Amino acid sequence: MKIIKVNTKKQLKQFVRLPWKIYPKGSLWVPPLISSVSEMFSENKNPFWTHAKRQFFLAHDDNGNIVGRIAAIVDYNYISFQDDKCGFFGFFESIDDIGVANALFLAAQNWLKEQNIYKMMGPMNPSTNSECGFLLEGFDIAPSFMMPYTPKYYLELAEKSGLKKIKELYAYDMNITQDSRIERLAKLVEITKKKLPMLKVRNVRKDSYKQDLAAAISVYNMAWGKNWGFVPWSDEEFTSIVSKLKTLIDSEMVMIATVADVPVGMLISLPDYNQVLARLNGRLFPLGIFEFLYYKKKIDSLRLMVMGVVKEYRHKGIEAIMYEKGMKNAMRLGYKHCEFSWVLDDNIMTQRAAVMMSGRIYKKYAIYGN
Repeated sequence: MKIIKVNTKKQLKQFVRLPWKIYPKGSLWVPPLISSVSEMFSENKNPFWTHAKRQFFLAHDDNGNIVGRIAAIVDYNYISFQDDKCGFFGFFESIDDIGVANALFLAAQNWLKEQNIYKMMGPMNPSTNSECGFLLEGFDIAPSFMMPYTPKYYLELAEKSGLKKIKELYAYDMNITQDSRIERLAKLVEITKKKLPMLKVRNVRKDSYKQDLAAAISVYNMAWGKNWGFVPWSDEEFTSIVSKLKTLIDSEMVMIATVADVPVGMLISLPDYNQVLARLNGRLFPLGIFEFLYYKKKIDSLRLMVMGVVKEYRHKGIEAIMYEKGMKNAMRLGYKHCEFSWVLDDNIMTQRAAVMMSGRIYKKYAIYGN
């Protein structure tokens, strides 16, 4: 078995395509679009790499077959903002072989040490603003959009390689139905409107899309503060995200709360595009685009990705107004379920909000470190 650095276009292509060999046909793993993964790895197209560096590795067996991969990542914005000199490992895939896994983790650690970084955690693909974690519970359920699905044996491979679980992330499943939640929220909404007469909650608009997303991102960067793992978006990353989300969002499921026209809260839910991607096997063109457009209309689930209120306006009922509006819109649009993810294992307030919305933990993810 041999570990090699990815330095050529051919090797990078092998790195990108490896998961198709790891996950058997019929697996609940959802193939991402190859074009999207390639763009994510591109130092010219993905602004994340303007403040981060990486090294990809491939594992070859004695016959020259590729049997594993890993990325070692240094995000200097994370180190600066969190004051934590810690590197990441990410994009880990491996056959069920401790020798392969241990060699990959060791290669990532050694590369990070060459950058004078002696702590490592992951998987981050490539950061906490993207997919992260090994699946810990919920192996019989397909992943939601932009959430990972990994084999159960990855947990054992990580632990036998000397890594320890340092964090759990939760995903909640919520039924979208007309029930007592609407009545409970309606009462909170009336109280909140009386207390905050200058409060407005509205959907993003196509004619002011960029300004609305800028407001949402500003709230995002302010609301999360020093939460575990959080790193603010850079201006360049914001521009990139705006262009990507524009074709994906359902404008009635993205909300901005303002007080006296100052943004103070935001909620972003996206249709679960994994219901479509599962049919495309990583390719949108030439024929996949027609399947995408056809099955996009049949998506019946959402993923509530982001919900936050700036510190000065928390616990004043703004969250309830966004939840109520979001639930009513979702029911009217025909959605049946919503995944609320991910939630930190020590974020008690958000967990209580999820339970108040009749959410139940149905998946857990684990972050490992040395």
